[in-house]
Amino acid sequence: MRRRAGIGAIQKQKLEAEKYKDKGFEIQESQFEQMSRQMEVFRTNLEEFAMKHRNEIKKNAQFRRQFQEMCATIGVDPLVSGKGFWSILGMGDFYYELAIQVIEVCLAANDDTGGLIELDDLKKRLNASRGANKQAVTKDDILTATKKLKIFGNGFKVLPVGPSKYMIQSVPGELSLDTTAVLNAAAEEKDGSITLEVIIRKLEWTDFRAKQGDAPAYFFPSLFPKD
Repeated sequence: MRRRAGIGAIQKQKLEAEKYKDKGFEIQESQFEQMSRQMEVFRTNLEEFAMKHRNEIKKNAQFRRQFQEMCATIGVDPLVSGKGFWSILGMGDFYYELAIQVIEVCLAANDDTGGLIELDDLKKRLNASRGANKQAVTKDDILTATKKLKIFGNGFKVLPVGPSKYMIQSVPGELSLDTTAVLNAAAEEKDGSITLEVIIRKLEWTDFRAKQGDAPAYFFPSLFPKD
C-alpha cells in the first residue's frame, strides 16, 4: 500500500514552492528593471539623434516619418508635452498650426464632403491653402496633427477605410457599425458610391438589413474620383 506524505513533507513542499515563487518574482523584477534602463538609454539616444539631425527632420518628410516611427517604438508621443521631441526640434508649433488648418479646411469643405473627407483630398486642399511658400505637408503630418483634435470630442476623428486609406470625420457623432461597414465597402468602389445589391453581396447582409437606410444607393462625395 502506498504511504501518504506526512505533514512534515507537505510543509517542506509548500516552502519549496514559495521559494520558487519568490525567485520567479525576483527574476521578473530584475528583467523589468533591465528593460527600463535599456528604454531610458534608447530614449536618451533618440533625443541626441533628434538634436543632431534636427534640420533633416524638419525639412524631409520621409525622415520625419521615420523619426515618428522610432518614437512610437518606445512609446514616446512627440507632442505629449512642452518637453516633447517636437518642441526640442522647434516642430511643436508646426503641428498645432497644421491642426488648426485641418479644422478650417474640413469645415469649409463640409458642404461638398458631408463631413467625411478622404486623406488624399484633404492633403491636396491643405497644401493649396498653405501656398507655395509654405512647407508641403504629408499624409503622416496630417494624421499626426488630426489625432491631436480628439480633445474636441468626437467632432474630428481619423477613420481607417480599407488598407492604408483614411478618412477624416469633421462632424459630431458616432458612426454606427453598419454605417462604418458601408463606408468601408464604398471606399473599395471606383466611383465612390455603393448600391443595395453590392451591399448585400459584399457585406453578406439580408435584404431587410440592407434596406434599413431607406435608399437604394449611398454616395460619399469625398470618395468620388478626382480629375
